[in-house]
Amino acid sequence: MDRRKFLNISAGAAVAAGLESLSASAKAASAIIPSYSGRADIPVRKLEGGYLHYIAGEEVSEPLKVRFLGTGAAGKPTPDADGRIRRHSSVLLDGKVIIDFTPTSEDMIPEGFHPEALFFTHSHGDHYIPEAALKLAPGHIFLGATWIDRAMEDLEKASKETGLPIPPVIPLGVGDKVTICGMTLTALPANHATKDLREQALIYLIEKLPVRVLYATDTGGITGIAARLVGIDPHIKPGNPITGLIMESTMGMEKDEDFRIFVHSSAPLVLRTVHMLLREGRYKPKEGQPAYITHIARSLHGKQSQSQLDASLPTPLKAAYDGLEVTFEA
Repeated sequence: MDRRKFLNISAGAAVAAGLESLSASAKAASAIIPSYSGRADIPVRKLEGGYLHYIAGEEVSEPLKVRFLGTGAAGKPTPDADGRIRRHSSVLLDGKVIIDFTPTSEDMIPEGFHPEALFFTHSHGDHYIPEAALKLAPGHIFLGATWIDRAMEDLEKASKETGLPIPPVIPLGVGDKVTICGMTLTALPANHATKDLREQALIYLIEKLPVRVLYATDTGGITGIAARLVGIDPHIKPGNPITGLIMESTMGMEKDEDFRIFVHSSAPLVLRTVHMLLREGRYKPKEGQPAYITHIARSLHGKQSQSQLDASLPTPLKAAYDGLEVTFEA
């Protein structure tokens, strides 16, 4: 059986298990895919290849605003030479949608702020904390279908302990899309492993056409399937180029042979990726727009100040920092 079909079937079976509170009318509506919480308020259509497209509003053609809530890797945030710390990697999109969130970034958002949606890349503790997700109280949670059963157990436990409700939780398979708050996010396969070898970590393509930003953390390079789904694989006819890149660089310029290269990227790897995509016409940023690195491990970059770190990076790489706001335009 084709793996994509298997994942979609598995996700469908998992969703069906959580439908006890779903109304009969919602069950009968074939255009609606229910979430684990029993709500069914996001219409979905099937895309070519069996992928799903969840829709909550229309995509908007305008710049994409990204605020980095955290740019660090696993471990306790520690200060650099300027006293600046790097919280766990997290981004806020257009002030409405968050990708990954832990308590380290709670001070980066206004009190009482609740995003329309919270997307997770994978289940590692520097990206996903169930208690923090419930406290954030997003309108919806999206995460990989391969670990949604475990996530629901985590969230149910956290809900009992905190007394906070669980928002609708929606599973994503590779290639699935979500249109929400004027942007479309496509789930893509990352090259990353957790303790659960069945879990497929995700990276995301974020689109507000013609803006197309690839957000790639955690991953050891860009997988072939991800490149093909985005349209930047030079083996196929040119698709729409990406116009922005945010990619993890757990390892620095001098750490290209670190053993974590199996599941993480280094600054030289990001640089080679950028050079190739520019040469092949698959990456066309606005003139002067850097490619941003994030998920920066202090121990693998050195205790440098922000200016020292940027000075160590070849053009067009630039190190993102907590609180940095970037507007991506085509």
